[in-house]
Amino acid sequence: MEDDVLTTLKILIIGESGVGKSSLLLRFTEDTFDPEQSDTAGQERFRTLTPSYYRGAQGVILVYDVTRRETFTKLDNWLSELETYCTRNDLVKMLVGNKIDKENHELDRAEGLKFARKHSMLFIEASAKTRDGVQCAFEELVEKIIQTPGLWQSENHGRAVQLTDEDAGGGTCGGYCSLL
Repeated sequence: MEDDVLTTLKILIIGESGVGKSSLLLRFTEDTFDPEQSDTAGQERFRTLTPSYYRGAQGVILVYDVTRRETFTKLDNWLSELETYCTRNDLVKMLVGNKIDKENHELDRAEGLKFARKHSMLFIEASAKTRDGVQCAFEELVEKIIQTPGLWQSENHGRAVQLTDEDAGGGTCGGYCSLL
């Protein structure tokens, strides 16, 4: 058998400014949280980079802030942009309702779940501040990508990556994430 091939997955994190995209990423990659973190990637000055940002992505995390309804209502715009620029039809999508640690929620879990079902997305609520759901969100997304072989085959060599169940996460979130 061939040696295992290592590959890189391209996962996008999109959503309105201030929903916590950068905070989710930093919590997952470095297990840190900065309450002063500014979420700049969605700013207008970066719009010229949009087509290359989406190209070749295998997964996407759409983030909204559960305390700001307008960030949820603009998800359709983000999905439209995703459809316009994404180069893969079998892209794995996950909806994340962030900032569940805060008071004064303007959206409940049922609304997020309904939207996710309508658009065939995974769904989870999370808090980058308290860690709730963050690792699970990334692990479940990667596991779903791995379950879709065309998404993780090497584009250069046409070879698939050989991974064990342990590498794939093996459903380690214990049902915390809604798989739709």
